[in-house]
Amino acid sequence: MTYRDLSTLDDFAAVVDLERQIWGPGYDEVVPVPILAVTVKRGGILIGAFDGSRLVGFVYSIAGLKDGTPVQWSHMLGVVAELRSEGVGMRLKVLQRERAIALGLDLIEWTFDPMQAMNAHLNFSKLGVVVEEYEENVYGESQSPLHRGNPTDRFVAEWHIREPHVQRRLNPAGLPVRTHEVADAPRVNRATPYGDFHECADVALDVDARRIVVEIPMGFTEMLARAPELALSWRMVTRRLFETYFARGYRAVDFSLDRLGRKGAYLLARQA
Repeated sequence: MTYRDLSTLDDFAAVVDLERQIWGPGYDEVVPVPILAVTVKRGGILIGAFDGSRLVGFVYSIAGLKDGTPVQWSHMLGVVAELRSEGVGMRLKVLQRERAIALGLDLIEWTFDPMQAMNAHLNFSKLGVVVEEYEENVYGESQSPLHRGNPTDRFVAEWHIREPHVQRRLNPAGLPVRTHEVADAPRVNRATPYGDFHECADVALDVDARRIVVEIPMGFTEMLARAPELALSWRMVTRRLFETYFARGYRAVDFSLDRLGRKGAYLLARQA
């Protein structure tokens, strides 16, 4: 596997083809060649992963401003299905961070679906993001087969790329997820077995503790395809939970993945 910056029209065309492959044949929201060309020319970052000569993944971010400070907004990270457990996405994010630091930046932001447990595991446990913004249906109803008409609610991930916490997460020695804090914090909901999936139970919007836990199921994409009503119920309940507790001064600071139990748990901490 090799990695390099993408900068030619042929590179951009290959990215467009890969977007359609990853997000499905019905996906019509691809970033086209002209936009890739212009944004890369004016401060965007576009890095490809290659298996031999085949493009198998990419990360793409554009130059932006937050409160008057230059940042990168990471719009897309995509890897072909057969390589998603091989660390390609992680390597692309590490390279994106290196490019952003070379540009003199401190922050990269992006959105991700809070119901996607494996994405949460990458973003919190391996990269060290924090989240304090929840956006409802930010992209409208997507036509991607990955979303199946479910509202595109998203977390806004803040990746403070120079912070010691982030550096520790990226260290090969790793930084264990705060399992004791997740275990000790009160649950404000529970993911309980329900046929082939999990349903959301024991929802509480009035817990007052320094740290709390929000549980989500694994396999949300499969749920979207096979049990869309259950997926919509999860979306609406978790929307209410996150918006309620974020409004009360909490932010998401970690994520614990329970592979055996087929679920995950966000750790939310009240900000000082």
